[in-house]
Amino acid sequence: MTPRGLFITGTDTGVGKSVATATLLCALRTRGLRAIGMKPLASGCESTPSGWRNEDALLLQSVSDPVPEYDHVNPYALPLPLAPELASADAGIEISLATILAAHARLAAQADTVVVEGVGGWAAPLSATLDQIDLVRALDLPVVLVVGLRLGCLNHARLTARAIAADGARLVGWIANEIDPSMQCIDQNFTLLRQRLPVPCLGRLPYSPHPDPQRMAHLLDLPDAAAP
Repeated sequence: MTPRGLFITGTDTGVGKSVATATLLCALRTRGLRAIGMKPLASGCESTPSGWRNEDALLLQSVSDPVPEYDHVNPYALPLPLAPELASADAGIEISLATILAAHARLAAQADTVVVEGVGGWAAPLSATLDQIDLVRALDLPVVLVVGLRLGCLNHARLTARAIAADGARLVGWIANEIDPSMQCIDQNFTLLRQRLPVPCLGRLPYSPHPDPQRMAHLLDLPDAAAP
């Protein structure tokens, strides 16, 4: 039986999905769960003696327990920092849902929970023929939305929540991530988000130039969908 898991999406690129995903993994581990992170597609990778590696995928691998093989965490490591459809075309790689599902199955065999991080915002495609909702449906995962607290976040968060619902996915919570230390009225914006988003806030992560997911894990309340 496939362990329970979550799919992490964001209001946009650059809102801190990887930090939020890593923090969520650490929070799950404090409950005694074997929790593994997965970033199926990662654009913007560096060449290493072991192959192409992505900083965010390495972060998820490092906070996973047990620590999985990198190629299972990130089956598609794309060199250029572009939208996956463009980065995969440049690399001459065809994105296959079957490949992602096979990697996920290997992770699921080791874990109680697999937390899957998507790309960019919810509507960012994975390939010319594959959207993120296709992966969410195939894995049957509930969704957690990461909202980057910056100007425009109210609009982006509400539109994203509506899009997730319109696609037939199940949004179970959202995480506020302070990404703009100079944002005006940040507390008031946070309050408005809590009032207007249709699901509970699972926590608020403070701004840090060097965030530590393990130290922030206590700031998150886990959604019921991830509970053992």
